[in-house]
Amino acid sequence: MRAEDIDVWLGLDVGKQSHHACALDRYGKRVVDKPLEQDEARIRELLTQLSVHGNVLLVVDQPNTIGSLPLTVARSMGVAVGYLPGSAMRKAAQLLPGDVKTDARDAYVIAFTALHMPDTLRDAGSDDETMAALKVLAGFDDDLAWECNRLRSLLLQIHPAFERALKGDRIMREATLTLLEHYGGPSAMKRSGRARVGKWAKSSKLRRCDGIIDAMFDAIRQQSVTVAGSATTEQVIPILAARIRQLRAQREQLAATVETLLEGHPLLTVLTSMPGIAVRTASQIILAISGDISRFRNAAHLAAYAGIAPVTRRSGTSIRGEHPARGGNKRLKNALWQTAFIAAFHDPESHAYYQRKRNEGKRHNAAIICLARRRCNVIYSMLKNGTLYQPMRLAS
Repeated sequence: MRAEDIDVWLGLDVGKQSHHACALDRYGKRVVDKPLEQDEARIRELLTQLSVHGNVLLVVDQPNTIGSLPLTVARSMGVAVGYLPGSAMRKAAQLLPGDVKTDARDAYVIAFTALHMPDTLRDAGSDDETMAALKVLAGFDDDLAWECNRLRSLLLQIHPAFERALKGDRIMREATLTLLEHYGGPSAMKRSGRARVGKWAKSSKLRRCDGIIDAMFDAIRQQSVTVAGSATTEQVIPILAARIRQLRAQREQLAATVETLLEGHPLLTVLTSMPGIAVRTASQIILAISGDISRFRNAAHLAAYAGIAPVTRRSGTSIRGEHPARGGNKRLKNALWQTAFIAAFHDPESHAYYQRKRNEGKRHNAAIICLARRRCNVIYSMLKNGTLYQPMRLAS
């Protein structure tokens, strides 16, 4: 719905038990300003009451979890919905008088920003079952990344060489996690010795573990001192390793369900036809764009949303230049970067483009970003037209 067609802007500062609702008319007058229970009947009642004034736009500050019910109820009633990102909300709050932090003021800030600065709003996503499942799966990915980073941090604290031995995805492998869950860390493995650890791994039927065990013991030999706190840390490591294994198992179970749902999604086949894009990264891209490429005017708009388009900075005539964007949708940015990285070394066409950028003097990361930006043009065209990838589209 276009901004000029809206008659009431309803800002909802969402909470677990209750929300605060503030509704403004097109003149900025408060139509409603009151607490609202996290209850379907109360939400329907409010939206019905506001609909008397005309078309309503419901805007929330959190589109998922505690904000899901109001959005779902609004969609079922044909009410337009939107999402105001936290960064935009904080900047808007600084423009308004007062510095108190209350639910009532936050709701007013959301409604005021939606009314006067509609360009700051984002799509609140859809209530499509596939998109909802993708969001849950993405939550597991975020949890896994957080737990793995925590495990790495603990290992880095007590034994940096040991942490380096688990570089890349090694720390996520079943053999690695099982060994860490059983032994706890480098000290216990050192006491057991390479032969005994290898024998235990074989009896436990761990697959592809010899290389990992060798790397672990090579690292163990590089440090002769014991860092303070190692004993306590190695009591925590098995707990973390077990938690990561459990998360991985749950994610894999959910992923099977999601892949079944995605089989019928038209965008999946389109995206996975491009070198470097597998089901997982395709899912991240689909989730980041809420399954609707029509939200973006062109490829440049998509690139800017992802944060891979260069930003021009000027101050009079003295400072000029283009710099990498610091913002953007992190999920989409990471997915485009990862697919470009993979394609740069496994797809001849992408490798040629990457090498050309390196020959121009760009560093590795800069060349990958250039490739991601060029691939973004192709991805946009593919999604817009529903066509599969065609070689020789990166050459120019």
